[in-house]
Amino acid sequence: MNLREEILKEHSKVQCTKIVKWVGNNQQRFDELFSHFLSDEYRVVQRAAWPISYCVDAHPELINRHWKKLIDNLKKPNLHDAVKRNSIRLMQEIDLPKKYHGEIMNRCFKYLESPTEALAVKIFSLSVLGNLATYYPEIKSELILIIEDQLPHQSAGFKSRAKRVLKSL
Repeated sequence: MNLREEILKEHSKVQCTKIVKWVGNNQQRFDELFSHFLSDEYRVVQRAAWPISYCVDAHPELINRHWKKLIDNLKKPNLHDAVKRNSIRLMQEIDLPKKYHGEIMNRCFKYLESPTEALAVKIFSLSVLGNLATYYPEIKSELILIIEDQLPHQSAGFKSRAKRVLKSL
């Protein structure tokens, strides 16, 4: 498969699923997809983000060799929302490497506190921070304050996730 061509062919759930199935649990294929995700081609990066998160959902071990690059990528200015959304999304349900907990927390708090951040990025950040609060109870009070401050002004999706996170805290 010419992965770049497949990424650019169309942006759809069907195409995403096709790429995820092609990658499977193959580290080499995932590495190729990840290199497209980090490329300088705006459209390729945007479209590679979705299958990246689905691959990690199915096979969390595939991201292990890429954590530093993933975190460093999130520090870039003017990232497309798809990159932030899918990067944070993949962190929700897996064990995060302890050495990156601080950087991940800082990034998620930044997204959550930003008045201009995309809603999905905020929602996924809520989940990641809620999970990390089990390891770092000292962040619970700050997280609760931010959630309570934003709750009256947010969407139903945010409110639903926020209530779930508050309950877990």
